[in-house]
Amino acid sequence: MDRSADVVAIYDDALPCVYGYLRSRCGDARLAEDLTSEAFLGALGQARRGVVDEVTTAWLIGIARHKLIDHWRRAATRPSPDDLDRIDDSSVADDPWDVVIDRWRVDEVLAGLGPHHRSALTLRYLDGLPVPEVAGHLDRTVDATEALLVRARRAFRSGYERTGGS
Repeated sequence: MDRSADVVAIYDDALPCVYGYLRSRCGDARLAEDLTSEAFLGALGQARRGVVDEVTTAWLIGIARHKLIDHWRRAATRPSPDDLDRIDDSSVADDPWDVVIDRWRVDEVLAGLGPHHRSALTLRYLDGLPVPEVAGHLDRTVDATEALLVRARRAFRSGYERTGGS
């Protein structure tokens, strides 16, 4: 069943959510705009083919996540620190100073990790995906992904301790 009209109907409400999701992860407004366009075009294609039962904002954000992962693969570069899902910056002003400093340390450590470690940690812990889904996104087996996550956590912990974190 063609659901492309449903994508058009939800567009105005979903656009800020999809763009915000991508913007918070890629740190580049132009890239977020491009990926948002790709996500909606991909959604229209899937809706026309009848791949989706219900068009929702969550479904569109899932498509956006896939577009971002595809971008990271094509770019073959490390994502910047802004590629990670962060707490809304407006809440930082209310945080105690030590929490703000800790967040800077986390960003610094994540920025220093290799792209596979950063991608795995982002998908697993920031996006909250289960290991099998992370494995699918990274084109790895579940066992290889679990091993990657062990190494990524170890690398993160080591880097975090070097920056003075506890």
